[in-house]
Amino acid sequence: MTELLCIVMVIVAYLLGSVSSAVVICKLFGLPDPRTKGSKNPGTTNVYRLGGAVPAALTLLGDMLKGTIPVWGSYFLHLPAVWLGVIAIAACIGHMYPCFFNYIGGKGVATAFGALLPIGLDLGALLVVSWALVLRLSGYSSLASIVTISLSPLFVYWIKPLYTLPVAMLALLMLWRHHENISRLLTGNEKKIWEKNSNPDAKPNGS
Repeated sequence: MTELLCIVMVIVAYLLGSVSSAVVICKLFGLPDPRTKGSKNPGTTNVYRLGGAVPAALTLLGDMLKGTIPVWGSYFLHLPAVWLGVIAIAACIGHMYPCFFNYIGGKGVATAFGALLPIGLDLGALLVVSWALVLRLSGYSSLASIVTISLSPLFVYWIKPLYTLPVAMLALLMLWRHHENISRLLTGNEKKIWEKNSNPDAKPNGS
């Protein structure tokens, strides 16, 4: 019975993750499709570049809830810790490859952050501070995400060691999804968060 419930929650997490907050918010605000404009990544940073702070904040909130809702629900259903990690990954995969939006999705950072919040607000605070500090010092949203993702298993090991393995699984997925950003950072071609693409139809070059 527990295994069946776990599988059901994985499916629910993927379907919920497949609701693209960026596309929905951009349509509501009359903005260009984030899958085809700017960096062509339907995520918070690109929505910020296309429409400013309010649409970006709403996109961030929606993406976070896609991770928080299924993981928190599974936590209260007393599912095993490893399955919580699988459910979090399913939500992120839904965000990355949404079945409702032609499988064109974002990087999954906000969804992953939302999935980690049920572990504790102290973890959430550490993640936010880490992300904001790196962003403030570097100006690169992608670098802030990569550093924070890399630190997340260490933070979890310090706060609630039981969830270290599932969080490490999630972190590896996030780092793989950012492999293009890592390459651009190494070659000096990554854009800072306040930079806008001079050609909105150009090849993706942002986070």
